[in-house]
Amino acid sequence: MANLSDENVSKLMGDEKIDMIAATSVLQIRASEIRQTQINWQSYLQSQMITQRDHDFIVNLDQRGQKDLPDKNPEACADVFLNLLTHISKDNTIQYVLVLIDDILSEDKSRVKIFRNSRHGNIWQPFLNLLNRQDEFVQHMTARIIAKLACWHPQLMDKSDLNFYLSWLKDQLKMNNNDYIPSVARCLQMMLRIDEYRFAFLSVDGISTLLSILTSRVNFQVQYQLVFCLWVLTFNPLLAEKMNKFNAIPILADILSDSVKEKVTRIVLAVFRNLIEKPEDHQVAKEHCIAMVQCKVLKQLSILEQKRSDDEDIMNDVDFLNERLQASVQDLSSFDQYATEVKSGRLEWSPVHKSAKFWRENAARLNERGQELLRTLVHLLEKSRDPVVLAVACYDVGEYVRHYPRGKQTIEQLGGKQRVMYLLSHEDPNVRYEALLAVQKLMVHNWEYLGKQLEKEQIDKQAGGTAVGAKA
Repeated sequence: MANLSDENVSKLMGDEKIDMIAATSVLQIRASEIRQTQINWQSYLQSQMITQRDHDFIVNLDQRGQKDLPDKNPEACADVFLNLLTHISKDNTIQYVLVLIDDILSEDKSRVKIFRNSRHGNIWQPFLNLLNRQDEFVQHMTARIIAKLACWHPQLMDKSDLNFYLSWLKDQLKMNNNDYIPSVARCLQMMLRIDEYRFAFLSVDGISTLLSILTSRVNFQVQYQLVFCLWVLTFNPLLAEKMNKFNAIPILADILSDSVKEKVTRIVLAVFRNLIEKPEDHQVAKEHCIAMVQCKVLKQLSILEQKRSDDEDIMNDVDFLNERLQASVQDLSSFDQYATEVKSGRLEWSPVHKSAKFWRENAARLNERGQELLRTLVHLLEKSRDPVVLAVACYDVGEYVRHYPRGKQTIEQLGGKQRVMYLLSHEDPNVRYEALLAVQKLMVHNWEYLGKQLEKEQIDKQAGGTAVGAKA
């Protein structure tokens, strides 16, 4: 698929420039202060830390205001700046040099070729080294410059350098109390418009990181930016198909439900639309629709419909999603409902669980797709902290064992028996009760034999009652 065009991005974000400023405000404020600094380039020349050519070029550009120098002498420009970054160690001078480079690139995107076409060898290394500096401004201004060099030039970033950079961005997102998070997210917003960079981000576990952060409490600006990253990722059909394997739909449904900012609502709806439109596998698109229904997205769409936003993008997406989700509800079998509920991880006592007919007809189907649903149930028994989810999962494991001949062995192989027995001591009485019932079902070796025994006992009781009556 083609890279996401600026035109498509701007269509969704009429206020992109405002968002960009908000996203980098801490960085921009500090950069404004650094621009006021006076650097004594003569002292660097006298101490032989820079050459005469480096000195003359930087003085003409910086102090004499010859702003067209990069275009007139691009080779010298690249060499001088890369030499400065390599040979100067003082933080405030490095800060100043980075601000100059960023200004040069911001004035004209095509200037990235000055650095990318440099004969300096690996042009990434001087910048990547700066990501390891202690000074936070140096780190994050460098990250911003790398994003521009990587995105504004047709030649892609080398794989090893790219993975290092994306891993650095991902780790920065996970840091507590990082004032530069919006700037980090802004770098990802740029990088993930390019298809090849999307798969590299997937390979460094980037998608699960984005979703993990979205489940924590972040301000609406960061929330918007990270959902934007998911949106651009879903323009690739393969990534759109994979997205809900990371539990994206329940997380985004919660954000949509809690959202008080129109731009957050707009971007979540745009992701949902992509998750239906972009997958080439129609079955996956159908599963995404069912997952959205399971996560109560239809209710949110109804609320948005009543509000009637002035934003055309929002209302178009509301209409599209309403139509597709309503259609998916019509086609939904009881097994589809069950499978979607299990995959969402949000089990509740919906009618399908307590239906003996459902389990008779569908227990064996839990073995489909490499026992995907069974494995999910066992995973929920281990990871969920919700007592309702645990109770329902215990019940379902018991019903599977009761209705599928080799169910006991299968559950034991998957580690389900151990998890159910562990829950016998759970603090919630309902979880303990359902775990006890499930253990009893797991202990019975032959349900058919048990059924006959119960039937025989019933007949014996009735016969005994008749005999007593005759004696009387």
